[in-house]
Amino acid sequence: MEEQHDNPILKRRRKKKLRIGRTLFTLLILAFIVAGIYSVIQYNAGKAIAKGNTIDPGSFKGDAIHPKYPTVENYLLLGVDDDGSEKSRTDTMMVLSWDKGAGEMKVISFMRDIYAEIPGYKSYKLNTAYYLNGVQTAKDTITGMFGIPIHHYAIVDFNNFESIVNIAFPDGVEIDVKKEMSEKIGVTLTPGRKRLNGKELLGYARFRADSEGDFGRVGRQQEIITAMKEEVIRPGMILAAPKLAGAISSFVHTDLTSKDEISRAVSLLMKKGAKLETMTIPVEGTYSFNTYKHAGSVIELNIEKNKEAISQFLDTQIE
Repeated sequence: MEEQHDNPILKRRRKKKLRIGRTLFTLLILAFIVAGIYSVIQYNAGKAIAKGNTIDPGSFKGDAIHPKYPTVENYLLLGVDDDGSEKSRTDTMMVLSWDKGAGEMKVISFMRDIYAEIPGYKSYKLNTAYYLNGVQTAKDTITGMFGIPIHHYAIVDFNNFESIVNIAFPDGVEIDVKKEMSEKIGVTLTPGRKRLNGKELLGYARFRADSEGDFGRVGRQQEIITAMKEEVIRPGMILAAPKLAGAISSFVHTDLTSKDEISRAVSLLMKKGAKLETMTIPVEGTYSFNTYKHAGSVIELNIEKNKEAISQFLDTQIE
């Protein structure tokens, strides 16, 4: 019988394909190693920036997930103004409602001067709740007044906000500044669309020396969240992610411990089609102004009407 041999041309082609395959595999492994080393270095650099950051939010117990809305989680987001003492007031108070099933995020901002029923204390401004007894009291106050279940929290000191922005967005965040702003914010902002660095963006978020007062300030904070979300989806963001993660691990205090939970939240924010809606409490026509000797100038609101507005906005039934 005549011995059969493979076609020499086919042999050469197979060898060439194998060499190309091995080369690509080797390059892929090297890329993973380089990316890993880069990520570790940048992560540690981020943590080093945040060294010395000390916020003690106290203990926290979140609500159970509602069986009727199993894909919805609500996060209490607090921005504190650390004046060097051990106690701080919350300059920013928001609830982020994340519907994982629908891929939607909704943000409710609460005016800090709302006259609030604080469990275990006299009624004061809402931003006093955290000052009195930490994150749990702030959570219980908002849940008690508005019926919103809160499952997790995250707190950032405004002293660190500037660093977070500069790490995440080294070219700044694009904002359309509507008017000149300078009073009590440490920077001077002129009208026009421009990219703001961390210090400028913080000043933009805190400005309230105009006729809009705190309502304008809250609106600008919501504008910043939307603008930052748009910046996050830019291709260059992936290079800043490791360093940012390191800084956030120390800058931002949260009860979340699962890396999977945090990465899922980040991936949703970076998803181009993810929706982000905002609202402010109190809603128009549901509040009045008053003054109390122990609390100063406050916003008194119609609780039921605001609860109805929140229920419609979140498309959920609240108690």
